[in-house]
Amino acid sequence: MNDTTQALRIRPGAPADAPAILDMLDSAVAWMNARGNTEQWGTTPYSQQPGGTARVEQYTTENTPYIAEWGGTPAGALVLDTGPSPKMPIAPAAEPERYVRLLVSDRRYAGKGIGAALLAHAAEETRRAGVELLRVDCWAGGGGELVAFYERNGFTPTDRFLSGQWPGQVLARRVA
Repeated sequence: MNDTTQALRIRPGAPADAPAILDMLDSAVAWMNARGNTEQWGTTPYSQQPGGTARVEQYTTENTPYIAEWGGTPAGALVLDTGPSPKMPIAPAAEPERYVRLLVSDRRYAGKGIGAALLAHAAEETRRAGVELLRVDCWAGGGGELVAFYERNGFTPTDRFLSGQWPGQVLARRVA
């Protein structure tokens, strides 16, 4: 067993995890901005964006959240749903699916495989539910690094879309 599997634990999330998720999102915005990426999530901390806090609270009450803990400290979050957000210009699949609505990790734990572990957990939860399709959408701008991350984790690009000026990519993974 390597250090990653010894230190990482994934557990179900709860409403009490909303502040930790907001902290992760705020740190992700700051990290992206420091690298010149102001288009993906803007420049305003997520917790200060209109509807940001309410959205995270909704994720923990109406969806299926999971928290990755590194040594007992929240280090990543995943939110699964049965389809894409109705606010996005993405059609539901023609079959049952699980949809990654949020994947974020605390940048202090970068390089420890937390995002990949959460995606593997999403695939396992999808299988456990008897569903064969796992999908996600992500920002397709910049140099395509985020799309490439999902491809490295077993996803295949399907449909591209625009949400306003925000370029997006839907990716799918068969889990059966």
